[in-house]
Amino acid sequence: MLLVIALLLAGGCAAVFALFANEVSKESERTATIRYEVTGQAGGVAITYSTWRGGDESASQVTGVTLPWSKQEKAKGFLKGGTLSVTLGPDGGTATCSVTVDDGAPKTATASGAFATAVCSGFF
Repeated sequence: MLLVIALLLAGGCAAVFALFANEVSKESERTATIRYEVTGQAGGVAITYSTWRGGDESASQVTGVTLPWSKQEKAKGFLKGGTLSVTLGPDGGTATCSVTVDDGAPKTATASGAFATAVCSGFF
């Protein structure tokens, strides 16, 4: 009787593991659209953004930007997140960064004042 119970438990665990592995595999093959946006009243800002693609992080920077600014990227792999940061110049102003993955809720942050930085991270 104990052997039957042990076999049923082992089979159940194997089935749960197989289901989990299948979901992870499907997610790693899914392509996500990531939209980076920076809005506000500022000139001469520096924007840095990164995206994970297939286990590798790709980072880019643009400087001397007058707002608004936006960029759209495609990412595939289990990790699809990254970081968007905006740093204001010596004249200050206000800037809000926003990152949206597919149709999800945006991650946002705001900076104001000379050399202030806003960072949007933790998106997937």
